[in-house]
Amino acid sequence: MTQDVVPAERIQKAIYLLRGQKVMLDRDLASLYGVETRALNQAVKRQRKRFPDDFMFELTRDEIRNISQTVTCLSSLKHARSAYVFTEQGVAMLSSVLNSDRAVQVNIAIMRAFVQLRQLLATHADLARKLEELEKKYDAQFRGVFDAIRRLMAPPAAPRKAIGFHVREKQGVYRVRKNKGAVVL
Repeated sequence: MTQDVVPAERIQKAIYLLRGQKVMLDRDLASLYGVETRALNQAVKRQRKRFPDDFMFELTRDEIRNISQTVTCLSSLKHARSAYVFTEQGVAMLSSVLNSDRAVQVNIAIMRAFVQLRQLLATHADLARKLEELEKKYDAQFRGVFDAIRRLMAPPAAPRKAIGFHVREKQGVYRVRKNKGAVVL
């Protein structure tokens, strides 16, 4: 039933890595819970003792600017005065603050998404460890193969946006006409 409430992909796209922790923005959580961001933050402030710094923290202006630049759908975030993020434990604590059936179902879906991410990271680390063991075991003749596998495992580099002014106009059609032995364009 939780799968119908919120798609796992939507939750996974809302999880960011900040200050070395996987976190979710207050705006994303409010959207998932179906409440206003202001209402979510007010509920949290009323129960502030349930949210220590390792459960929830406020973003700095630079962090807000960096997130709003990297995620285009959060362009409204750069105009915000403040923004809070919640760690996995903070999201779990939200279920005790928000009392609705939707909040419970969304929290279950979010917890499952965090578990899936942890499993994915563990699998990736295990694969990297096994590759390292194989590399130690075999000599230099396979070094090129191991380097190619490592490049495939690396996340793709973001395409760079072209800098500068580019004119987009149709090319003119030029006729070649001969005029007394000379070619005129």
